Amino acid sequence: MKKKVGYAFLCLALVFFAAAIIIHPERYVNCCFQGFAMWAECVLPALFPFMCITLIFVKTGIAEKASLPLKRVTGKLNFPPAAAACFFLSVCSGYPAGSKVVSEFYSGGAFTKKESGKVAYLCSTSGPLFIIGSVGFKMFGDKLTGVKILIAHVFAVTLVSLIIAIISKKSTSEDVKRTVPKSNVLYDAFYGAVIAVTVAGGFIAFFYVVANFCADFKLFYPLEKFFNLFLDGQTSSALCLGFVEATTGCRALSVVGGKLQVALAGFLITFGGLSILLQQLSYLLGAGVKPLKFIGVKFLQAVLCFLLLLLIA
Repeated sequence: MKKKVGYAFLCLALVFFAAAIIIHPERYVNCCFQGFAMWAECVLPALFPFMCITLIFVKTGIAEKASLPLKRVTGKLNFPPAAAACFFLSVCSGYPAGSKVVSEFYSGGAFTKKESGKVAYLCSTSGPLFIIGSVGFKMFGDKLTGVKILIAHVFAVTLVSLIIAIISKKSTSEDVKRTVPKSNVLYDAFYGAVIAVTVAGGFIAFFYVVANFCADFKLFYPLEKFFNLFLDGQTSSALCLGFVEATTGCRALSVVGGKLQVALAGFLITFGGLSILLQQLSYLLGAGVKPLKFIGVKFLQAVLCFLLLLLIA
């Protein structure tokens, strides 16, 4: 019954959304174009090169071999051996590369379902090019601001993930078991990177339209009224946009400027918003990661990042 009600609600929402696009094409077609433009300017240059590098490392087996010297360390922290390589690739590349790598390792037998969850929390990070270049320099006009967001972001994700791993059951994987497929590695890596980055662009453009649709039809009104108890109206609106599409929210926060807005941008980057969360879950669901638990952990990481940035921003 709950599923039927949920599907019915989703269908009604999608019909209403489609009707709005048909009635106001001049508004929402332009929004879609702006979403793709933002992806091309802020995300594509930061994500695509590192996605290619990440997949080459994974598909050639270099990532697995690089994890072996850290096997004792990861074992003591209750992580499987390949977690170290996953984390390094995630931090360098950004969303959703870490989740794709976790999915690749799981499909190859390196992780169990329980281990995939722990590693997924650890490997859910944005990348330095996006945070420092796109958010810090382009949006807030200051590279140092981007550096501070990056430090708080990585620290928050790592600390929360380590605590969860340490209090959980010990990993059963004693070694990296993934078998490197015999194929055209270079082609597979570039093809996978192109598809992954293009899909990310589709998510961003779609949810950019959704965010503007929600703002136009005052669907954020209850949430904005709540945030207005603590924040000014412009910041509240930016935060609501960010809950749907994080890059959009960060850009809106940068227009306001200020220490609090930087901390809120860190919160949005770490939490991810609906767009980034669904991008990651599109890879992680097949690896046995529970979506509600994953979203809850991301929220805890985001709160910690926010508090850290209030101190250092």
